[in-house]
Amino acid sequence: MGENKKSMETQYGKEFPDLMEGKKIMYVHGFMSSAQSNTVKVLQRLLPSAKVFAEDLPIHPEEAMALLRKLCEEEKPDLIIGTSMGGMYTEMLRGFDRILVNPAFQMGQTMKDSGMTGKQQFQNPRKDGVQEFLVTKALEKEYVEITTQCFNDIDEDDKKRVYGLFGDNDPVVHTFDMFREHYPNAIHFHGEHRLSDPVALHYVIPIVRWIDDKQEKRERPIIYIEYESLIDSYGNARSSMHKAYEMLLDNYLIYIVAPSPTNDHALIDEMQNKVEDLLSAPAHDRVIFTNQPQLLYGDYYIGTNPPEDAMTTTITLGSDEFKTWEDIITYFSRLGGQ
Repeated sequence: MGENKKSMETQYGKEFPDLMEGKKIMYVHGFMSSAQSNTVKVLQRLLPSAKVFAEDLPIHPEEAMALLRKLCEEEKPDLIIGTSMGGMYTEMLRGFDRILVNPAFQMGQTMKDSGMTGKQQFQNPRKDGVQEFLVTKALEKEYVEITTQCFNDIDEDDKKRVYGLFGDNDPVVHTFDMFREHYPNAIHFHGEHRLSDPVALHYVIPIVRWIDDKQEKRERPIIYIEYESLIDSYGNARSSMHKAYEMLLDNYLIYIVAPSPTNDHALIDEMQNKVEDLLSAPAHDRVIFTNQPQLLYGDYYIGTNPPEDAMTTTITLGSDEFKTWEDIITYFSRLGGQ
């Protein structure tokens, strides 16, 4: 499905018409927002072949959860994406593939700490025309009570279906550790509380790609990239490396190969963090630690010193044929995803 399509640059930015084609994505907005959130427009622009929909959530959390469960039953979304308060609600919608962005699992306490008591204004228009609402102590208590339902009755299958994205400069919500206690796919991103366009492009879209591939049982050709080929002698990203990496992600499953640090878990975590910091969400859980790269089985191996007896097609960065990452971009452009 969509195998002849590519991601494309348009006057609005990059689009991914091959992802989630014909599928439904439900967006769950945050506190003081609405279905008119700009995030809905961003997701629809990035994923033009999908149907992205959202509804204005009631202020009272039990009513909001009732509405969301009704929508899930009627619409049967293929993916649910929730931000902040919406991330908290989304976690509780068991049985669906889900992405939570800065989920507010302590929503009642967050309201208190942020001084929200009193008259508030919605940040986006709502269907009912209401622009103001009142935050009372009773409403805060309702949110404290609803958050006690988070993380209840999680089975092993559901653990694999939930991804959490957490801004490393979020001044409002700090729930990374709480999420990681229950789900393995916890990912930091460079950003604050709101889901910005760059975060949507570089973090949300890669996760959507993983989810879509899994739903479609789609297998992509495998590329191994030697960690040292990503950086220069100063430890900075090589010229055009990010450009090449983004292009390759459209058609390939990419793993980063690093030397095995002899079971030193601190060094393993440090390298994993380095790679994720360099390459964003697509590198999450995609680092292979080995001192025997010739044993890796796949389609391509890119490195400054690839193993001579590799079980892949090797590409030597710095060679006469592939002097730079631009040469690698040209090579794979001609292959057309093969």
